[in-house]
Amino acid sequence: MKNYKNASKHIAVLAFPFGTHATPLLNITRRLSEAAPSLVFSFLSTEQSNAVTFPNGEKVDKIQPFNVWDGLPEGFRFKGDPHEPVEYFLKAAPENFMKAMDVVVAETGKPIDCLLVDAFLWFSVDIAADLNVPWMALWTAGPRALYVHVDTSFIRQHVGINDTLEKPLDFIEDFSSLSVADLPDGIVNGKFEAPVQALLDKLEQVIPQATAIAANSYEYLDNQVVNMLKSRFRNFLNVGETHRKKLPEGFLERTSLKGKIVPWAPQQKVLQHEAVGVFVTHGGWNSVLESITGGVPMIFRPFFGDQGLNTKTVEAVWGFGLGLEGGMFTKEATVKALKVILSSDEGKKMREKIAVQKELAFKAVEPNGSSVENFKKLVEIMSSS
Repeated sequence: MKNYKNASKHIAVLAFPFGTHATPLLNITRRLSEAAPSLVFSFLSTEQSNAVTFPNGEKVDKIQPFNVWDGLPEGFRFKGDPHEPVEYFLKAAPENFMKAMDVVVAETGKPIDCLLVDAFLWFSVDIAADLNVPWMALWTAGPRALYVHVDTSFIRQHVGINDTLEKPLDFIEDFSSLSVADLPDGIVNGKFEAPVQALLDKLEQVIPQATAIAANSYEYLDNQVVNMLKSRFRNFLNVGETHRKKLPEGFLERTSLKGKIVPWAPQQKVLQHEAVGVFVTHGGWNSVLESITGGVPMIFRPFFGDQGLNTKTVEAVWGFGLGLEGGMFTKEATVKALKVILSSDEGKKMREKIAVQKELAFKAVEPNGSSVENFKKLVEIMSSS
């Protein structure tokens, strides 16, 4: 392959092929390939994930997709449990990624010089050690979520089995407005053996081994937490199939005059439209960032993972969003939240606060901005390692 023959370094990019994880990993890989023309990238993910990430066989200069087996047994049928395919994938992933990289090296004739991975793939640190190459991780959630996952042992020491969910996290700097209830599952409660919780439990041991950690955020948003992470890691750098079938029968028809449901929409562009006054969201980190860059306050209904932590952080620490009362969609709770944000002095203050963060977010990506400088450092580390 021509690109590989002339490249100074070959970077293997290992994706976690579930949810929206592969997209930010490809985005940063694109940026790296543009900023460092001498590097070439092999993007490894499952066939299904690659088909979505590289639609219609899309060609990206100096980025070549390769398929990794998803681990599903022959004849597997999805029964509605989203954890099941994740569990199959993770059980087979270490061996499957090794086999796939052997294929990559054989086909390209270029040894692998560095691993850039989704931080969820904790086992890849051992692969990097076997290959004697640098291991760099992308963390796609927010800084607070990373902090609680790398400080799990410390948190467990301070939260006893008899402590209530309302116990404040005042033993962690800048977390006093949050409580035990806001922690993601698997820290002190929840299904510890669930596949995603189990892999996150490994982060405390493996993340400190990273040559660099790239985070999907910007310096000004959570500066105190970011500084704590920087003090602990070598290089912590802020670089800034639909489930529609599970809807009740006839749901789309019954609600067609009240709203619109689509498998996908250009969320970032929608949020930057001047007509949008509030964003009702599950609280995923990408959605939080896109709402900030749109200057739109949020109403939250979190479901799992870091979404509860993001909800309480936006509401209690940053002050430009609200969680639904009772944590559920009801007419009363939704109307109450809408009135607060759209028609009250409190809502006006939220819009003012998020407008400040919007300005800071864009400042971070200006020439010499913090995200730009952090990205330059990431390129330098990757090119020289």
